[in-house]
Amino acid sequence: MRRYGPAALLLLTGGAVLRITLFGELYLRYVQAGLRPYLIVSGVALVLLGLVTAVLRHRTPGPHEDVHHEDVHHEDVHHRDDGGHEGHEGHEGHSHGPAGPRVAWLLTLPALALLLFPPPALGSYSAGREAAQRAAQGVGAFPALPAGNPVELTVAEFSSRAIYDSGRSLKGRTVRLTGFVTHGDDGTWYVTRLVVTCCAADATTGKVEIRNADDDALPADTWVTVTGSWRPKGRLGSDAAWPPVLDAATVTQVKQPADPYEKP
Repeated sequence: MRRYGPAALLLLTGGAVLRITLFGELYLRYVQAGLRPYLIVSGVALVLLGLVTAVLRHRTPGPHEDVHHEDVHHEDVHHRDDGGHEGHEGHEGHSHGPAGPRVAWLLTLPALALLLFPPPALGSYSAGREAAQRAAQGVGAFPALPAGNPVELTVAEFSSRAIYDSGRSLKGRTVRLTGFVTHGDDGTWYVTRLVVTCCAADATTGKVEIRNADDDALPADTWVTVTGSWRPKGRLGSDAAWPPVLDAATVTQVKQPADPYEKP
């Protein structure tokens, strides 16, 4: 069975990649939507390579399958040392076998985990360990917001306008934000989103402090939609302006969106 190990690993990995891309939107927990075609091609390639490897392994005889012990004589190579003694050149007993070291089977565990138990999207734990990383931009005027209230904004869009917009485009407007709940050490809570450029490995955190909400006891990682108005805080472009503040009018629990991350 060990001879088919490499083929099994390729098939498992390819199957896991295809499972999260072809049969749902689980891949959005890990990468941007634009990478889906590349994942599909990679998954198909891995499956095909696994099948080819399995066929080749099946057709290639093992190291002992083509040996007929009744016809084969094991010849020892004699050598004479300086003392005139004859000896035999032996082989070391250490061997990995035709399928490589047994520890390589541990590589199947990540593939099985992805296939059977896909990890969840990053949440409050990752956000809590992430240092605040704000856009390196100066204070300036932003384009006007769309007409009508409430206006739907991402957490990143709201934060940028609250911190850097000299035109105060958020003033007097009702906005709606969606994200998951995180908590501060002083009892405050935030609507938080992770911003992903390429994949979950490069995620950065954006958050908005929520005040005057009726329910301040929502557990971490609860997804909510908050409607409210901006409360100015600190000098524009300064650390004192971060995180921005939203006075909540309504807080509604919602399901986690299919794509839990925001784009920069």
